[in-house]
Amino acid sequence: MRGRCICVKRFFDRKHVWLIAGYFALYLLGFQLLEARGPKELHLIHTVLDDRIPFCEYFIVPYVLWFFYVAAAVAYFAFFQKSVKEYWQFMISLGIGMTLFLLVSWFWPNGHDLRPKLPEGGSVFVEMVRMLYRIDTPTNILPSIHVFNSLAVAAAVDRCRTLEGRRILRRASWVLAGLIVLSTMFLKQHSVFDVLCGITLYGAVYRLVYIRKAFWPVHTPQKRPGWARDFD
Repeated sequence: MRGRCICVKRFFDRKHVWLIAGYFALYLLGFQLLEARGPKELHLIHTVLDDRIPFCEYFIVPYVLWFFYVAAAVAYFAFFQKSVKEYWQFMISLGIGMTLFLLVSWFWPNGHDLRPKLPEGGSVFVEMVRMLYRIDTPTNILPSIHVFNSLAVAAAVDRCRTLEGRRILRRASWVLAGLIVLSTMFLKQHSVFDVLCGITLYGAVYRLVYIRKAFWPVHTPQKRPGWARDFD
């Protein structure tokens, strides 16, 4: 039993970036299988508020920035942030949300019919939205991973001890996360219900991972890497 505990502690002493890379590869494979599977009876998601939110093509900018936002955060915590604990809290948060998204999408196929007809010969922003609509089907939308991952990144950056003195960066991160959340609705990529589910899910995961610290060993080894001791 003691040997098993030591193995767990040693595992959490290291970042095991290869494991996270493997998970992301499996996630992308799972998502592609979801998108490519045959016709299913979809549960259409629609709320009254969706009809009151106007389409705004300019929100394509923060929507696309999401990909760089999440990738930059993952790279920072994996290769530059020295705290193993903060790394695992961030990665586990992402993993829980993304895994639950795949499970919900697989067992409860869902989608929406909110997308408007785009005008021909529109601005560059309209053309970017048109391209987005072509490559991203209006299915598998619950909960919104754009929303969940944005909140996960913003919270991880805000809690990062090495970024405590970077107040502008931390605030800018929250602003970008907020714009990304709004973009999912103004681009008609998600229903308000998807967004609320993403926010609620992250609230639960945040409490589990950061407040209750359910996935971090209570007893850490006496001798930890020097760069990690200050972050226990």
